[in-house]
Amino acid sequence: MPTIEPHRAREVAESFGVDAERYDRTRPSYPAAMIERIVAASPGRDVLDVGAGTGIAARQFAAAGCTVLGVEPDARMAEFARRGGLEVEVSTFEAWDPGDRRFDAVVAGQAWHWIDPDAGAAAAARVLRPGGRLAVFWNAFQPEPAAAEAFAAVYRRVLPDSPAAAAFAAAAPAAATAGGPYSVLCDRAADGIRASGAFGDPERWRHEWDVTYTRDAWLDQVPTFGGHTQLPAAVLAEVIDGFGAAIDGLGGGFATHYTTVVVTAARSGG
Repeated sequence: MPTIEPHRAREVAESFGVDAERYDRTRPSYPAAMIERIVAASPGRDVLDVGAGTGIAARQFAAAGCTVLGVEPDARMAEFARRGGLEVEVSTFEAWDPGDRRFDAVVAGQAWHWIDPDAGAAAAARVLRPGGRLAVFWNAFQPEPAAAEAFAAVYRRVLPDSPAAAAFAAAAPAAATAGGPYSVLCDRAADGIRASGAFGDPERWRHEWDVTYTRDAWLDQVPTFGGHTQLPAAVLAEVIDGFGAAIDGLGGGFATHYTTVVVTAARSGG
């Protein structure tokens, strides 16, 4: 993870819409059991999706019977989500004006690190009904060790100053049991929740699942990674070519374990 606080890197946070269709097509969704657990732990089914992106999580909550409103700072991502039938307002969460609207759950999938965690928790508290639930979650990626090392080697060669090499090294399954690179984000989210004084004690949930990526499926996703949308075309092509050669060396695909990590708390008040 970058040493700077991610939410200050606005040029990265608002860059994913450069290819919204690819982002929506290739980025993983979330375990159905996690969606169901959040809904069951909320007092109702009015959901605010913060950093909604193209609507990956929002569509899952809608399919679970929720009414979902998205807030998304990138107008290109918001427009893609709207074409899929979702209601999305364009704004950063910190600056968004909810009016008198209130929600049973505020969720954020793969997005809370782009939001100031203290300001975000306070904003969530203002729009949640008493007993409403804040749930922020990330898909922690844990490729098989040979793939993690092969990908880290590509980054060390092509982007030696990038934190991506260290992130892939930390993505090995042994590191992931301790939280992997997302443990810092979870800690910071929990600290922001506590600092707001508006929630009960934050809990951490984990949901485990597995995927096998083909060469084509993985290379299609690579341009959507944080920071990669801003790489010069030749550099991105070198990363993709390096990954392709690495996957060829692994037999044309690789196994990945995902841990979806959730930090969640209920709004205080009766």
